[in-house]
Formats: sequence, C-alpha cells, structure tokens
Amino acid sequence: MCLKRRDVCVVLTHPHYYNMKTRFIDIPHFGDHRGDLSVVEAMKDIPFEVKRVFWNYNVPEGKSRGAHAHKQLRQLLIAIGGSFTVNVDDGIENKSFLLDNPYKGLLVEAGEWSSEDYFSPGAVCLVLCDDHYDENDYIRNYDDFLQWVKNR
Repeated sequence: MCLKRRDVCVVLTHPHYYNMKTRFIDIPHFGDHRGDLSVVEAMKDIPFEVKRVFWNYNVPEGKSRGAHAHKQLRQLLIAIGGSFTVNVDDGIENKSFLLDNPYKGLLVEAGEWSSEDYFSPGAVCLVLCDDHYDENDYIRNYDDFLQWVKNR
C-alpha cells in the first residue's frame, strides 16, 4: 500500500504506522513594513493548554538535543530562528522533519521518541508543552522506549 503525501510515496508496511501522530501545524503570521508577527493561542491554534515553555539555543555544531520520549507530554516545537531537524520514532517508523521558519510548528505527540539535530548557527528551538516538568514522564533509554511501546 502506498500513501501519497506532498509528492512523496510512503510505503505502509505495518498497521502501527497510523499511530505516528506527529504533524506540522501552521502558525498564524502577519507581516508589513514594520516586520513579522507570529502568534499561537492555546486550544485554538494548538490542541492543548500551554503549561511550560522552554527554548534551546547556542547548540554547538554537531550536537543534538532531546533523544527521549514522553509517556504523556505533548509538545509543539517551533524554529523561531534558524533551522534544525527533528527526528521522530514511534517504535516502528522513523521520520525526519525540517523546521526552518517561525510560522510552522511540529506537534510531537506523547509516546514518540524525538531528537533534534543539524542546528544552523543562531538557531532557536521554542518548545510549548501541555504539562509541567515531570521526570517520571521521560523515557531516556531507547531500548526501554521500544519495550514500553511493545507493552502499551
């Protein structure tokens, strides 16, 4: 079976494919002679209330961020400066997403392993979260993640 998405044929080899829910979200943006403005409103532009915000910046060349999964937490990642790649893995399939503009966010759902790499100089990754920090929500070992997915 082949699914067409943006002129790319994705071969579906396992029914679990449909569980990868990470997707792009268009962020409203406006511009005029004074510059540009992007805005995100909870429960309107994104499907959750924002309870925590953080950002990654000054990431050295060749270094990665993330490399973990969340059991419950949902996140919206936005490249508010520069660009970077987000790699997402649902335990069956891996996908890479390029974030390179401030009016397109990537919604990473709970239960998906993600990491960010290939940061351009000056890149800033803004992350909006649907809950407060909870270390117990993290899965930091990839083999543990695969076992967690298998046991869900």
